[in-house]
Amino acid sequence: MDNKARLALGAMLLALALVAPFVLYPTFAMKLLCFALFAVAFNLLIGFTGLLSFGHAAFFGTGGYIAAHAAKVWGLTPELAILTGMAASAVFGVIIGFLAIRRKGIYFAMITLAMSQMIFFLYLQARFTGGEDGLQRVPRGHLFGLIDLSQPLAMYYTVLAIFLIGFFIVWRVVHSPYGQVLKAIREHEPRAISLGYDVDRYKLVVFVLSATIAGMAGGTKAIVFQLASLTDVTWQASGQVVLMTLLGGIGTMLGPVVGAFLVVSLENYLAAYSLPVPVVIGAVFVASVLLFRRGIVGEIEHRLARNKD
Repeated sequence: MDNKARLALGAMLLALALVAPFVLYPTFAMKLLCFALFAVAFNLLIGFTGLLSFGHAAFFGTGGYIAAHAAKVWGLTPELAILTGMAASAVFGVIIGFLAIRRKGIYFAMITLAMSQMIFFLYLQARFTGGEDGLQRVPRGHLFGLIDLSQPLAMYYTVLAIFLIGFFIVWRVVHSPYGQVLKAIREHEPRAISLGYDVDRYKLVVFVLSATIAGMAGGTKAIVFQLASLTDVTWQASGQVVLMTLLGGIGTMLGPVVGAFLVVSLENYLAAYSLPVPVVIGAVFVASVLLFRRGIVGEIEHRLARNKD
């Protein structure tokens, strides 16, 4: 897909996002954007660096809990609450990343999963999180002290702006010289080392950046739903974002967004029926793997490139 086609597609998707709250239930549309940003953050790690984290929900949930606590107890405005949640996620990203990047492959994944479970039990036992009840009645407040986020449209366009900021940060990183080094690490780490790059430092920085953006998504979700709960810290949430990214297409910019929209939409609409939602989503995943080995967006880009050649 050439640059003109990408720009046209991006403009079309932006136009759809702008009219979405008039077509979809605004809260549902905001949920889609929050999980799409979470998947984009995760894809930065696995898709462009080759690091598979099974514990990314720790950063998503941390952003939610800290942002909710900052807004409800400390009385911070929503933008400061989300930034506080991002900072907390970044701190955990430094700690977990420092321990995990010393290992490769399945060992890296298992360390992230183990650390994520430790954080889950920390939030389960901590008093400020509300335990199994979670933090409820989190105030949305006023953005910059001016915009009342209790209004659905104001809240939606704020979430859309946050998503676009996070997406742009990832896009800028991927298309920078730093991003080229990350791709080199993904393709052949020993060669990157032989060229003189401090691979561990590069991997730690991208791990922290991915954790921070995941925290941005989690903090935004907590403000939107006025709730922070253990659901966003479980290993199932980590598995869900892996599924979203695989369905959409690892290593593509729009793939995680498409995957998140597909999974969240299926969960939302199937919940009204007696069908077992995980089984249906699993069947969709199997079908997608068989028909689209590179993910939905990845397969489309591959076929367009092949037709062009």
